[in-house]
Amino acid sequence: MADRPGRLWRDLPADKRQQAAEAFWRDDTSEGVQVQQMEATLLLAKRLNFRPKSVLSLSIERRAKHLAQINDISDPLATRALIAYHFTAMRPLMAAFLDALGIGHDNGLITDEQVDAPDRDRLEAALAAVNASFGSDDVELYAKTLTALDRDTWRNLEGLTSAAAPRGT
Repeated sequence: MADRPGRLWRDLPADKRQQAAEAFWRDDTSEGVQVQQMEATLLLAKRLNFRPKSVLSLSIERRAKHLAQINDISDPLATRALIAYHFTAMRPLMAAFLDALGIGHDNGLITDEQVDAPDRDRLEAALAAVNASFGSDDVELYAKTLTALDRDTWRNLEGLTSAAAPRGT
């Protein structure tokens, strides 16, 4: 069974969690992002014993540092942070993976109206292709994120990421 977004967040290395938290706070274009940013603001206010207004007066870097230190965040908040991270730091990987699968996209953002679940053989070949150019940890996180966010489309990715990693990584 695929990991939940909150579990993926909890398992992120500290540096990636920091990057994801910064990307999350800098995201001002995603639809509905304000809901999760308010949730994060209230969470930080409670943990820091601050008023929400005081949390918002902190720099993005400070808010990101505090958020990155929290292991247990909600799935919607983790989802938003993971998406922001991938669209900020992992667009080349996303684009290469979707190219390898023949899925239409705009710099990693899927543009095809309907994406049918790719079969395991196609996914395995695509994972091997991107593993040759990107770190296997990044590829595995991307695959787990896809599966956690859309189990129907990406169900065949489960269990493939470790097997597709080149030897010695």
